[in-house]
Amino acid sequence: MPYFDHNATTPLAPDARAAWLRATEESWQNPSGPYRDAARVRARLEQAREQVAALLGCPAGLVVFNSGATEGANAVFAHWARLLPAGVRVAVNPTEHPCVLEAARAHFPAERLAWIEVDGDGVARLEHLEALLHSGRMGAVSVMAANNETGVVQPWREIAALCRRHRVEYHCDAAQWLGKLPAAGLGGADWVTASAHKFGGPKGAGWIKIAAQADGFRAQAGGEQEHGHRGGTEDYPAIAATAAALAEAESAAGARAAGRTRWRDRFLGEIATAIPGARLAGAGAERLWNTASLILPHSANQRWVGKLDKRGFQVSTGSACATGREGPSHVLAALGIPADEARRVIRISAGWKTTGKDWQALAAALIAVEAELRAGEADVIRA
Repeated sequence: MPYFDHNATTPLAPDARAAWLRATEESWQNPSGPYRDAARVRARLEQAREQVAALLGCPAGLVVFNSGATEGANAVFAHWARLLPAGVRVAVNPTEHPCVLEAARAHFPAERLAWIEVDGDGVARLEHLEALLHSGRMGAVSVMAANNETGVVQPWREIAALCRRHRVEYHCDAAQWLGKLPAAGLGGADWVTASAHKFGGPKGAGWIKIAAQADGFRAQAGGEQEHGHRGGTEDYPAIAATAAALAEAESAAGARAAGRTRWRDRFLGEIATAIPGARLAGAGAERLWNTASLILPHSANQRWVGKLDKRGFQVSTGSACATGREGPSHVLAALGIPADEARRVIRISAGWKTTGKDWQALAAALIAVEAELRAGEADVIRA
C-alpha cells in the first residue's frame, strides 16, 4: 500500500533496526553501572552522541538524548520560564507544531508571547522579527526549520544569525527537516529539537541540542544521566537506532532530493490539469521535496482520505498531533486560508522509498476520487 504520510511517522530504517537488535543483544546493560560491560555501553552511547553532533555541527556535549521533540520543546520553554526576567517576552512563529505552541502557552502567559508575522505562504517575516528584537524586550525566539503540514521551509539560518547579533537565544524545531535535507548547520542554533521516528528511527526517541551557555539546564530531575542534563536511565538501543537512522537518511538527503522534487511537481501539474480548482498551500515558498498540502475543490478532507484509503493510498488531513481537535488547522489559518477551504485540505508526504510511479498512481487515484465525489454531489443536487 503506497504510504504518503511520512510527516506523521516513518517506517523503521534497515540500519536502525539492525543497530537496535545488535544493541539489545550485546549492550543491554545500564550505562551508569560500575562494571566493565556497563562502561562499554556508556562508551557506545557517547559514540552515538558524537555521531549526531558531527552531523549537526556542534560539540557532542551539547546533545542530550530524550524521548523526542515534544519533550524537548517543553524542556526549552520551561528552561526559559525559569531564567528569563519577568518583563522579557518570547517571539514565536504562529505556524509551529502543536508541541511548541502548547509548550509556549503552558510556560508563559499570553502577554509574554509575541507572535511573529508570516507571509501568505507561512514564511516568517524577518523584518518583523528584527523589529521585535530591536525592541529590547525579547529574550528568546522559536521558529521551526520546516512546516509539518505544508512543508514550507523557514529561513532558520538567517534567524539564527539575527538572534546571535541581538544576543537572544533561538530554538529551532527540526523534526521535519532532519532526514529530508542535510543536518549541517543546525548546530548553529542555540536549541534544536528532534524526533527519531520522523526519519526512520524508533518512536519515543530523539534529542535536544542545548545552548552552549545552558550550564544549569535539566530536562527532568533525577540522576546524573546525560551529563547531568536529564535524569533517567538512557535507552541505549533506541539511541543507537536513532544515530543509525539519521546517518542512513543523511546519505540520501540533498543528493537525491532534486529528482524527488520533480516527481512531486509532475504530480501537482497533473492534479492542477485534471481537477479544476485544486491548489497548493504555500505554493510560493521553498518547500520540502516530499510534501504537498492540497486544497481540493469540494467535499470534506475526511471523505477524500477515506476514499483514497480504500484505493490503497494513505494520506492525512494534516498534523497527526492535531487530529481530533475541532476547527481548521492553525497553520492554514495563519496563511489566510478560509475555514471552509481548510476543511478540504489533504496532506501528502512521501519518503525516500516512494517512487515516481507511486506519485503517478496517487494522481490517478485522486482524479478518480474527485470524479466520484463530483458525481455524488450532482446526484444530491438533482434529488
